[in-house]
Formats: sequence, structure tokens, C-alpha cells
Amino acid sequence: MAWFKRDKDSIQSPVPPEERRVRTEGMWEKCPGCRKIIWRKDLESNWHVCTKCDYHFKLGAAKRLELLLDDARWTEHDAELASSDPLHFTDTRPYRQRLREARQKLGINDAVITAEGKLSGRPLICCSMEFGFIGGSMGAVVGEKVTRAIERAIAQRFPIVIVSCSGGARMMEGTISLMQLAKVSGALARLDDARLPYISVLTDPTTGGVTASYAMLGDLNIAEPGALIGFAGPRVIEQTIRQKLPEGFQRAEFLLQHGFLDAVVPRSRLKSYIATALDFFLA
Repeated sequence: MAWFKRDKDSIQSPVPPEERRVRTEGMWEKCPGCRKIIWRKDLESNWHVCTKCDYHFKLGAAKRLELLLDDARWTEHDAELASSDPLHFTDTRPYRQRLREARQKLGINDAVITAEGKLSGRPLICCSMEFGFIGGSMGAVVGEKVTRAIERAIAQRFPIVIVSCSGGARMMEGTISLMQLAKVSGALARLDDARLPYISVLTDPTTGGVTASYAMLGDLNIAEPGALIGFAGPRVIEQTIRQKLPEGFQRAEFLLQHGFLDAVVPRSRLKSYIATALDFFLA
């Protein structure tokens, strides 16, 4: 017999054990830049920029519009447009399934939101890409929505701002996605003929067919700090040329130094910078 024996029942807590646990899941975020742990509310209040090292996290399309447009108010256009899976494409999963899952998760029909609103009191058209929707890839719907936004800007005599965040053309739509490069570029040529400004904002990442088309065709091309910008990825380039790439290759600061960008602007100053640029273009 054990020398110690409990004769009475242990103290019973009115709170079940599962409710006594401290719930911290989702309350903290690890910064990829400085590797520090950040309180999620601090991150959200700072527009998802690290409060310790200024690392710029990805920002969703709707949040981007809230950042840029006055009172976080806008009128969305062409929200009903959705891909019909023209090639009936299947790789590890059917393309139709990928589309369905992305729509259910994000509540939008494709990888861009086109909106009309005001930036510092000036009416404009703004397109904001959503990386969470199949890598922000550009298929027929993205190309069509951006083209319609440009045409709407021409009709209403508004400037246009396009915020790019994309892995490039959508391979599941093959040549149909590549056709969007020419279509959007043609629309931007008509915008230029109308003497209306187009400001391109490149965020992390902006690559592939989006870089090869409208992302680099702005009257002013600006980027967020540390954004990866290029056509092919660094690994593909290294394997092709069999050479080690320079430090910071394809990052926004490297591109600015080599003349591919006009400015690198922190997220906190992005709205005021664009407003000043539009005042200059439309004076």
C-alpha cells in the first residue's frame, strides 16, 4: 500500500480544462525580415509593416484599396466576371477546383479588384491585385477587368493606378492568358493618347507576364521596399547563365539603382506620394 493516499476528492474547477488553456494561436506573427515575433494587432495597425525592421508583408487587394482610397470607400466594377476554365486544365488538381476554392476563401471571383474612388479628394480608377487568388496570376478575367478599367478611365477622364502583386500569366489558361499582355498594353497606349496618367505600383512579388506588360508601362513606376520584381525568377536565371547573381538582385532597391524604377516608397507614404504625383501630372 502506498505511504500516501488521497482520502478526499481533488478540488474541482468550474472551468473545463480546454477553456483554461491560453489561446495564443493567430495572435503573433514571425517577421521574415528580422525573425522577431510581432503582436498581430500591432502589425495590422501599421498596415502589415514590421514595427521593428520595416519589412513589408503582403497586403490583400481589399486592404490595399482601404490604404489608398479616401475613407476606405469605393465602387467596385466588373465583380461578376469569372473564368470559365476554357482549356479544362488539370495538373495536380483540376483548374476548376482551384478556382472554386479561391473564390470560397477570398470572396472574390478572380485575382484583381477594379474600383472607382477618390485619392486625397481626386477621383480615379484603381486596380488592386490579390496574390492569394492562385498567386495573383493573370488570366483572361484579370486581363479583361484591367482593360475595362483603363477604358473606363479614358471615358471618364480619370487617372488610373494599378497595384501589381502577381506570379505572372496564369498557365492554366495557356495562350489565352498570354493574349492579355497585348490587350492591356494596347489599352494603355490609348490611355497615353488621351494624355491621362497611369501610375504603376509594384509590390512583392511582381513577376512574369505582369511585369512584361502593364506593371512596367506606367508613366511613373514605383515599388514598395524589398519587393521582388522581374520576369524569370532568380533561381531560373542562375541555372541559365550559370553564374551567381549579385546581392539583392531583382529587389526594388536594386532595380531603382539600375534605372528600372522611378522610386521606392514605403507603404506609410504611398498614398501621399501618389497624390503628389497626380497633382504634378494633372496640373
